[in-house]
Amino acid sequence: MNREQQIRAYIVDNFLLGDSGGLDDGQSLFESGVIDSTGVMELALFVEEAFGVKVEDRDFVPENFDSIRNLAAFVDRKETARDAAAPPVAGECP
Repeated sequence: MNREQQIRAYIVDNFLLGDSGGLDDGQSLFESGVIDSTGVMELALFVEEAFGVKVEDRDFVPENFDSIRNLAAFVDRKETARDAAAPPVAGECP
C-alpha cells in the first residue's frame, strides 16, 4: 500500500466510518467537512506513528493537511529532511 493509500484508509476508517463516498485524493478535507481542527490533530498523531516523522507546530498549515495528496507530499518532505539530518551509519561512506 503506498503512502496516499495508507492516509486514505486512515481517513475513511476514522472520519468517514468506512464509507469513502467518492473522496478524491486532491479534495479539500476542510471544505468538504471531512476533518476539522480536532481532526488535524488526529491526522498529525497518525502521521507521526505511521511514518515516524515529527509534526512541528509550524507544520499545522492547510497546505500540509488539506488533502490526502498534500498530506502525502508533506510526509515525503519530512522524511527527506529527517533522512538528510541523520548521522551516517557506521561502516557507510558519507
